[in-house]
Amino acid sequence: MQSGPAPTIPPEQFSRQRGLTRLADEDFDLLVIGGGITGAGVALDAASRGLRTAIVEARDWASGTSSRSSKLVHGGLRYLSQREFRLVAQNLAERQRLLRNAPHLVKPLPFLIPMLSKDGKPAHKAVTKAYRSALWMYDLAGGARIGHRHQRIGGAEAADLAPGLRSELLASGFIYWDAWADDARLTLAIVRTAVLRFGAAAANHSPVESLVHDPAGQVTGARLAEGVESRAKAIVNATGVWADELRPETARGSIRPAKGIHIVVPGEMLPMVSAVVLPVSGDRRSIFAIPWAGRTYVGTTDTDYQGPLDDPTCTESDVDYLLRAVNSVSRRRISPDDVVGRWAGLRPLLTSAKRARTADLSRRHAVEVGPDGLVTVTGGKLTTYRAMAADTVDAAATVLGRNFGRCRTTRMPLWGQDGDPGPPAGVESERWSYLVSRFGSEAGAINELCTTDPSLARPLVTGLPYLRGEVVWSAREEMAADADDVLERRTRAALLDERGAQAARQDAESLLAKARLQP
Repeated sequence: MQSGPAPTIPPEQFSRQRGLTRLADEDFDLLVIGGGITGAGVALDAASRGLRTAIVEARDWASGTSSRSSKLVHGGLRYLSQREFRLVAQNLAERQRLLRNAPHLVKPLPFLIPMLSKDGKPAHKAVTKAYRSALWMYDLAGGARIGHRHQRIGGAEAADLAPGLRSELLASGFIYWDAWADDARLTLAIVRTAVLRFGAAAANHSPVESLVHDPAGQVTGARLAEGVESRAKAIVNATGVWADELRPETARGSIRPAKGIHIVVPGEMLPMVSAVVLPVSGDRRSIFAIPWAGRTYVGTTDTDYQGPLDDPTCTESDVDYLLRAVNSVSRRRISPDDVVGRWAGLRPLLTSAKRARTADLSRRHAVEVGPDGLVTVTGGKLTTYRAMAADTVDAAATVLGRNFGRCRTTRMPLWGQDGDPGPPAGVESERWSYLVSRFGSEAGAINELCTTDPSLARPLVTGLPYLRGEVVWSAREEMAADADDVLERRTRAALLDERGAQAARQDAESLLAKARLQP
């Protein structure tokens, strides 16, 4: 079995069936199990180093934690209070790489930290001083590389950035910058880069039923639910909170799932110009309120989780926790009936006996090689996926007994990052900017679909920007298999408008069926 660079596969070959055929017919250097952002990063890193690489996902790309995050690419300002200085510096370095490698998907975002008055008195000087010191440290650790240093602003300017908050409470504030990304589309772009540029094989909706071992007890492949047996010299377990399910019992117990939920309210209920950091009274935590697609989403919680790992839910107490924090400072009182969308995700935090709260656990990652050769990566966060992937491939190289060279993803543009040629004649600049922000250099192809069939230019969900043509494109080019793939991840309609997405389900299914029948 050779390990040289694999040929580039034409774009039309990014299909589940093509991936399954290759998984059955070919031998691989590396098989990655888990299609979240970490697994996607591992597949891209390995394939770009010349390893013959495959990746499988039980459900859909980013269907777990990687589509249910806060969607922030950030250094983690609060980690400074935990003295995680090296982690913050690494996070900020990775933030800058993502801004450079995927500018169509990752965008700078200003954050307001309001200094709230109490009983008509300005915020305590000690609080203001602590934030000023932390923000200077953040800038020096790499935060200023985004092109902005933090600023102190007055109450009037703070009110302009957060018109949804009670202006009488805004004594002053600080502005600093981080970045935002649609986590599910970022994950998809990474998988597509691995497949379309470096020849990896990929299949979603392909759960692993069991691992395959040789007579010496070393893992050599995996049996998939379709009856396919994939063969590989090394296996990476990148399944996040499900990682223990692939490991022997003696190796389990290193993961402590923490649940984080977000709620979405109409923009007019809680209008925000920038992202805003809101304190949670009595909990030593803060939450974010972030504008998105005409809505504002609020989160996140951070609590221990003991339930089923598949599809965690937002409980009434979760929603009440966030609403109490928001209503303590908002102009309009927001009730549970005002919530139009929500999502819950599980963070695969590393167990630590020293920390009682999940909010205090480190966001560092760990890579372990088991006695059977299974390479498992756990912990980490969205922002550091690339560094996690590099460490994981380095560990896999020791299993393979070969040096495949250094990581090549540091300055690697992701799929779609080929520049913006500008809108075609007759296309509104607003629509073109929207398409570029989601599809990058493929924006023209989606626009052509909608031009050829004007019915595809209509909104998929009333009040949201997603076009019906995106459903057709996702079926043909993005491995979308069903309405959930479309409504929850290719678009984010189900997160932003639960009722609207449900009403659009039949239309989405019809468009998917139509796309499968047409070449």
